[in-house]
Amino acid sequence: MNIFDSAKERLLIVAHRGSAAGNIPCNTIAAYQVALAQGADMIEVDANMGKVGTLYSFHPYMERSHLNKDCFIPDMTDEEIAQLRYVNCDRTPTQFGIAKLEDIFELCKNKCYINIDKFWLYPREICDMIRRFNMADQIIVKTSPDEKMFDLMEEVFPEIAYLPVIRQDNGLHDELLRRRINYVGAEVLFEREDDEVGTPAYIDKLHRDGKLVWANSIIYDHRTQLVAGHNDDISAAGDPENGWGWLADRGFDLIQTDWPLMLRLYLEETGRRFKK
Repeated sequence: MNIFDSAKERLLIVAHRGSAAGNIPCNTIAAYQVALAQGADMIEVDANMGKVGTLYSFHPYMERSHLNKDCFIPDMTDEEIAQLRYVNCDRTPTQFGIAKLEDIFELCKNKCYINIDKFWLYPREICDMIRRFNMADQIIVKTSPDEKMFDLMEEVFPEIAYLPVIRQDNGLHDELLRRRINYVGAEVLFEREDDEVGTPAYIDKLHRDGKLVWANSIIYDHRTQLVAGHNDDISAAGDPENGWGWLADRGFDLIQTDWPLMLRLYLEETGRRFKK
């Protein structure tokens, strides 16, 4: 698998924490299975770690929200974590437990790309697992810009695909080009359409240097815009042309969404999914 070849062929759909709805919670094996069934090219996984060093897929600090329980996964043994169950949107317990990261790797090997969020919390352990599964061609890790992280990637994990999450460039792109890092592109966040990192000029600049540009159409907090309002909410609720269509026409290579099936069907129906 090669992310650049895939991006030349089609606009890539990233399923944020899988595809969760009804009784199926996010970040579970079932959510990732649904995302694959709906045509996602990549799944986004939040990394967490238990007390004895086992890696899990669970958003840090969301135990109360997702489990309806006052606990803290980094303080829990594997045996204790195995007893936990997600609740659904009605706060009713489900049958779904906390997925181990290695189980997600096994599910997705040779099937799709994986983006690992919260990578900065456990970079060595995550990269060791990527190497153990021989999946460096399928996985992208991301962090906010951080010189210490750049140093670590350069010195210890130069083969692992890396993507910074940025709101401003401030020379970052040129710096990463000079580094011995497998810098594949950037996730750009912008409040306004004319913010530098969301402009056609900036997207073209990264493309000229052989890099991919990722747009994040999810709504994590409605008070903070990630793509200047061209988001999942307006797209899924009836105005995809002003949401996903705008992002596709802007030239983004990847769109992260909570609605992978709707996004795929819209892109295919409007002729925006596959490259000419």
